[in-house]
Amino acid sequence: METINQLRRVESLHRGMPVSDGAGVKLQRVLTQNLQQRLDPFLMLDEFGSDQPGDYIAGFPSHPHRGFETVTYMLDGRMRHRDNAGNEGVLGPGDVQWMTAGRGVVHSEMPEQEEGRMRGFQLWVNLPAREKMCDPQYRGIQNSEIPRLSPAPGVMISLIAGEYDGQQGAIRGISTRPLYLDIQLAAGATLHVPLPETHHAFAYVYEGQVTMDETARAVSKGTLAVLTNGRDQQGVRLQAEAESRLLLIAGQPLHEPIAQWGPFVMNRREELEQAFEDYHQGRF
Repeated sequence: METINQLRRVESLHRGMPVSDGAGVKLQRVLTQNLQQRLDPFLMLDEFGSDQPGDYIAGFPSHPHRGFETVTYMLDGRMRHRDNAGNEGVLGPGDVQWMTAGRGVVHSEMPEQEEGRMRGFQLWVNLPAREKMCDPQYRGIQNSEIPRLSPAPGVMISLIAGEYDGQQGAIRGISTRPLYLDIQLAAGATLHVPLPETHHAFAYVYEGQVTMDETARAVSKGTLAVLTNGRDQQGVRLQAEAESRLLLIAGQPLHEPIAQWGPFVMNRREELEQAFEDYHQGRF
């Protein structure tokens, strides 16, 4: 792959905050509401991971969404999805669910295990105003359907969405043109990843420690790095200090107002009020 000469830099670092969601699931909220405008179109990133059933067993009983997309990526464990459109499926290790809530969906995500490790991520991706009231869609992607690339020694990439080195990811046709990579790096391994100049981008290191720019600024486990935007900044250079794993995520910003009330994300307060009324009137 062609070497990237103009590199993005680490603009800021953010640690996840512990929260409880659903019926009491313990998780780390990594991309929080104060970063939504800066990392538009991304609204939230949660990491969940525990060997203790009490931390996850209550799951996420039926709840509504409108106006955005949820992306669940499992590393360990099994979770069952059900929704009021009749979709149902089990996510196992390495599986992905990309759900477009659109004009409204009510779904649940419940553990399919009573013991063992449950680990993964959920990303929220905003929808443009013209698509917020589209029909809901559900895409279940099995681990075996996700392309795996090894572009350099000691590097393995799971290509969940977007394009890398001429290969398309498992998820396509999303209007925000997201890139979603899960990258494994052996100690000392180096990787250059091209990023569209127009995209907002961030990396989240969830194992090990990675440097991400020419200043050799180290990003440690449990840290989200916001990457700079600039003309001719074509990509990012990653080097692992130790055996590491990280998510590298980028997307086309919408540059639209964000109005959020819990699980509803629209552009105006009046639209949120309508979403609240529609849900309680059973119109989802």
